[in-house]
Amino acid sequence: MDAEVVRRTPHGWRVGGGQRCDDAPDLISAMVLADLLTSEAGGPRPRAQAPGRAPEGASEVDRLKHTIAQLEHALHSRVVVEQAIGVLAERHTMPPREAFERLRSSARSRGRKVADLAGDVVESSTSPLTVLPDELGEV
Repeated sequence: MDAEVVRRTPHGWRVGGGQRCDDAPDLISAMVLADLLTSEAGGPRPRAQAPGRAPEGASEVDRLKHTIAQLEHALHSRVVVEQAIGVLAERHTMPPREAFERLRSSARSRGRKVADLAGDVVESSTSPLTVLPDELGEV
């Protein structure tokens, strides 16, 4: 019997290679369970909240620290959006600009922030259990 190759895809586990073996569904179930347990062991990853405005009467140093926190948050959000654009462009074989437009349109139609939906898209590239809107999901 040829060796089985098990690989993880954005849409779940796939078994490829030679002949299918009877143990493949059990193997896939075990791998999915291992992924779930691993993600649970790390605990939930809350999304960072935007810092908002500096408090009234804050010193100049405190205002500058607050500005730095705002800029760091904006940079992180930008990175996540760019990663999501890459995931969508590859997943749907489309130009990055079209991937961004699809992401933005989906976020608007659901009343969500683009950065939050982008986080879901990025997460979906490693977790087949992450549910995405139909227009962003499978091809």
